[in-house]
Amino acid sequence: MISEIYETSKKFKLTQRPRRLRRSQALRTLAKETRLSSLDLVYPIFVDARIKSQEPIQSMPGINRLPLSEVHKEALEVSSLKIPAILVFGLPERKDATGTEAYASSGIVQQAIQIIKKTAPQLAVISDVCLCEYTDHGHCGIVKNGSIENDETLNLLGKVAVSQVRAGADIVAPSAMMDGQVKAIRNRLDESNLNETAIMAYSAKFASAFYGPFREAAESTPRFGDRRAYQMDPPNKREALREIALDIQEGADIVMVKPALSYLDIINQARNQFNTPLAAYNVSGEYAMIKAAGNNGWIDEKAVTMEVLTSIKRAGADIIITYFAKDVARQLQATNQ
Repeated sequence: MISEIYETSKKFKLTQRPRRLRRSQALRTLAKETRLSSLDLVYPIFVDARIKSQEPIQSMPGINRLPLSEVHKEALEVSSLKIPAILVFGLPERKDATGTEAYASSGIVQQAIQIIKKTAPQLAVISDVCLCEYTDHGHCGIVKNGSIENDETLNLLGKVAVSQVRAGADIVAPSAMMDGQVKAIRNRLDESNLNETAIMAYSAKFASAFYGPFREAAESTPRFGDRRAYQMDPPNKREALREIALDIQEGADIVMVKPALSYLDIINQARNQFNTPLAAYNVSGEYAMIKAAGNNGWIDEKAVTMEVLTSIKRAGADIIITYFAKDVARQLQATNQ
């Protein structure tokens, strides 16, 4: 039988044998087309003005809400893992109809930014520019007669961005999905002599069912209705590319697709169509599913995590925002990848 196979092999005279480069780990490493690095990652954190010690987020195992007193420890750990950036979300002491705490100079995010920059100045600090965590109705803008007022919201988003940059943010990340938000923020920053600050736009942010754990973490579930009137409709690819193009025209330095896994086609097409740096958000629901399956022994959590993040990079993302950032950085250090 073995001789027959050998004779068949000689008969076909195969010159192309892709398996040659799969025979060992060393060969597979040499031939690897997509390389994931801790330098590709951004780690999101939740800072809560109302707590004195860490509080676990039940739907996101391993992720905690942090008090201000522990932000410096988080910054040092992230920096030690060679993760280059932190994305800061805040839970304020009080909420109101206009999200006043979002743009207060002493707001929770503003204080956290100052601590991070003092503790680990080499970290890039990205601040979320939105109102949903700060409004008592849970929506991302000003509400009038049950609808979200786009243009009135733009003014507040500009105020939020300026206050965060004055606190030390390197990049502001508008996520409210208001039309014209990038231009409004760019103009406000430039008028405030903050024109060196970069904008990372949540350009193609879909109205996704994958955000549930985040809304628990940030306590940002809308009190009425949903966000489908301003976040993107999931079936729409051409519209996503139009949103990205508009944000680039308005001055975005980085554009984003959110979520990542169900929108790899959008990431890939955006990469092929635009030269602007491209981020993808591996969101809370994607994290929670892998953690749940891993904790139940249904999957190899580490292997699946690496496969998922590699797929996001392979699709074309330059930057991956992920709650797995610390886990993956440790894994990469352990394997010297």
